[in-house]
Amino acid sequence: MHTFTMPTLGADMEAGTLVTWRKQPGDAVSRGDVIAEVDTDKGVIDVEVFAEGLLDRILVEPGERVPVGTPLATISELGEKRAGLTLSSTPSQSAPLVSPPPRGPTAASPSASDGRLDRMRHAIAAAMTRSKREIPHYYLSTTIDLHRTNAWLDRENESRPPERRLLPGVLLLKAAALALREVPELNAVCEGDTVKPRSDIHVGLAISLRSGGLVILAIHDTPSRGLDDLMATVRDLTERARTGRIKSSELSDSTITVTSLGDRGVEEVFGVIYPPQLALVGFGRILERPWAVDGGLFVRPVVRATLSADHRTSDGHRGGLYLEAIDALLQAPEKL
Repeated sequence: MHTFTMPTLGADMEAGTLVTWRKQPGDAVSRGDVIAEVDTDKGVIDVEVFAEGLLDRILVEPGERVPVGTPLATISELGEKRAGLTLSSTPSQSAPLVSPPPRGPTAASPSASDGRLDRMRHAIAAAMTRSKREIPHYYLSTTIDLHRTNAWLDRENESRPPERRLLPGVLLLKAAALALREVPELNAVCEGDTVKPRSDIHVGLAISLRSGGLVILAIHDTPSRGLDDLMATVRDLTERARTGRIKSSELSDSTITVTSLGDRGVEEVFGVIYPPQLALVGFGRILERPWAVDGGLFVRPVVRATLSADHRTSDGHRGGLYLEAIDALLQAPEKL
């Protein structure tokens, strides 16, 4: 028997409201299935289950707001006896407790109304205030020459249709993920007074929403993904975030955040670390600047890369090595 609880969908979440059940007692569930919808400060989230079996009992009815960690339902393993009966994998034909709400910006988007938006701003403010109060930030920046990166991209995109072309931001994202292998202490989370290193690298992508606010969604196993896969994932996450179709695992798994404001004309961004993470990487606008190479002066495309990191677990030397590793990876774009 497994207990399905109100998940933690970010460090700033304290409670959530059960909107609807997508599964009913007797239905078979598998790892990754969306079992319920929960209303949070980030909007209505599709909540996944991480156990195999049958939905046994529902403990919280739609409309109830309960704290994180509250049991919502129980899940029985297949073949487990309940009330003298053996559960099979045949789904029940029972009707939903309530009809699911419309899945569009009207009902599900965090920007659907000024009152949803106010909650999100409050949640962001609380998380960032906590971060600045509790985390001793240090900040570093460097300028990276993207001449080789852009030249490789131009050649790679030349034979591609517009919908399959790669954008520079995807290479920046991949480089930020791979560089964590050189400085692994940045790929960790802090729970209380304990730092927990993570072996898997799940980069959190900061996505701005159409009517204000932002969410950070995890790109799972970022280093192992090809550039085409990453490009498709970034487009998918951005679209779903802006139409209110986010999954719970995408809100809770990221181990470091990458933010880019280059499309807004920003040349440099120093972000605030999102707890329980220990670092945030920022990229600005790609600009053409004079660049000295072997005694000659050229005009090169460059980008400002920044790092905001937790001084309790790393220092400027290690942070500098991380930015150096990103630079080195971008000088060999064909290997990303």
